[in-house]
Amino acid sequence: MLKLTPAERSALRAEAHGLNPVVIIGEAGLTPAVMKEIDASLNSHGLIKVRVFGDDREARVAIYETICAELDAAPVQHIGKLLVIYRPQKEAEKEASEKRGKGLREVTIVKPSRSGTKKPSVSKVMLKGNERVTAGGSIKRAKPRQTSTKKTLSSRG
Repeated sequence: MLKLTPAERSALRAEAHGLNPVVIIGEAGLTPAVMKEIDASLNSHGLIKVRVFGDDREARVAIYETICAELDAAPVQHIGKLLVIYRPQKEAEKEASEKRGKGLREVTIVKPSRSGTKKPSVSKVMLKGNERVTAGGSIKRAKPRQTSTKKTLSSRG
């Protein structure tokens, strides 16, 4: 089981405050499928919340300790039926998640002057995931997917 300093634990609790539970453990308890899902969530996110249904506090504590011991994760917080668990991401997964980004990317647009004698105008713009820059330097949204006319005709009849 991973150990955290009180300062690290406090910072992780603050970071986890806005998160929603990723995994929910129901009546069946801690099955291998649930453990696999928690492992996958820790690989992709690093810090996750798990909701445990059931009124037995001792059972929730046992589940919490089992998850942390088997998946080599650190217990961050246990409030009621919510468990906050942390495991540092591997370097390759960190780089892959950083490349994907949050949907926004910064693009530099260089437009030549109309007369061609003055300096070109340079501007930095944040683009959303569904936007692109045209050859003229303007921003366009991606077109919606075309639907097949055959599918629309066959579904009516």
